[in-house]
Amino acid sequence: MTPKWRELADRLAAQIRSGELSPGQQLPHIRDLVDAGEGSKSTVHAAYKALEAEGLVTSSRGHGTVVREQTPLKRLGIARYDKAKWRDSDEVAFIADRVASGRAYRRNEQTQTVSRVTASPLVAEKLGVEPNSEVYARARLVKEGEQPTHTLTSYYRPEHVEGTRLVDPTPGPAGKGGGYKVLYDAGYEIDHMKESLFARVPTAEEAKLLQLPAGEPVMELHRTTYTADGTVVEFAVGVHAASRFAWEYDFKVPDSAQSKDGA
Repeated sequence: MTPKWRELADRLAAQIRSGELSPGQQLPHIRDLVDAGEGSKSTVHAAYKALEAEGLVTSSRGHGTVVREQTPLKRLGIARYDKAKWRDSDEVAFIADRVASGRAYRRNEQTQTVSRVTASPLVAEKLGVEPNSEVYARARLVKEGEQPTHTLTSYYRPEHVEGTRLVDPTPGPAGKGGGYKVLYDAGYEIDHMKESLFARVPTAEEAKLLQLPAGEPVMELHRTTYTADGTVVEFAVGVHAASRFAWEYDFKVPDSAQSKDGA
């Protein structure tokens, strides 16, 4: 038998998805629904918490429970790494996504921990180090407001980042321009990168950390960043809540046959 709080949450969720309850609209006060016979205070509260966990509403003191904007963040592809954004300005990658999406941001919406860890076989292979070598791991949790959107952990060879802001655990981006600007200042200008994406079921820890509703998959990103001479200066693993991003790529279509003709 479906609990009463779940029935109420499902009914409200249907109204949100149909547009009957629109973005920015405040849901009824809990007391009003109790008085309308929708259940006890704890029943309505549980329904509202479920809607919040599913990313349909936000709750805050003074504003109550409000229908959340459902348009996913535009997660830029190539354009998010434009050197003019981080080298000449201060638009680190996650901020570039917010700007492109027309969404507000605060720099403290990215938190981080930095530690020296033993490289996994995958990390060792990507960074070109011996298995079980020590590398730096810079792990970030990124939020939009109070809702987590994704995690991103970048791995570095110690000789590339020792003594730089990339190993400073202070919350937020690694200073003006972020991590790529730090590498640039250290003499490692990024030139090209390779990204791969795949969907999978989240672990229990990821589902809790990202506040995922039951059944929502995650998109795992692997990013390898190179200098012009082919040196790998970063390998990153991101775990993104699938419903909170729309991935966008804009690129010139290659013509390898033309290249061969000109050889």
